[in-house]
Amino acid sequence: MASSASADCDRAQEINAMRPRITIAALLLGASFLALASKAETLQELIARAESARVEDRPALYVEIAEHQLKSADELYMAGKVDEARTAVQGVVTYSEKAHDAAIQSGKRVKNTEIGFRKMAVKLRDIKRSLNFDDQAPVEAAADRLESLRTELLSHMFGKGK
Repeated sequence: MASSASADCDRAQEINAMRPRITIAALLLGASFLALASKAETLQELIARAESARVEDRPALYVEIAEHQLKSADELYMAGKVDEARTAVQGVVTYSEKAHDAAIQSGKRVKNTEIGFRKMAVKLRDIKRSLNFDDQAPVEAAADRLESLRTELLSHMFGKGK
């Protein structure tokens, strides 16, 4: 009988030792949910900040917004929400065009903007390959538009006017 009391005592000690771990895990999980909940606000704040930023700061902010939209589009396509994903892809193009215009206007961060466009175009083509044939056209058009913007930036950087 003494051995069974010892086993119960050991089990109680194990449970007491696990409580801090469970508490920490619960806190981390709660913090993760809060971070995900504030993600939409962060994107809206980023958009507002980009609209009110100086012209030379806008290209980087608009590229960051476009990257957020691209990540969102990828997640939406993976979840099967095609219409919402198409809207996000259109957002990628819209904010990429704004980044392009701001980079040309200010002459700042042109190279980084071009690099961002190249990476996003590659990601769009990767997404396109994972879609049904009927869903590929808008993604391909967006990738082509980013390539066009990228080419214009390269022409601006290395054109005869320089």
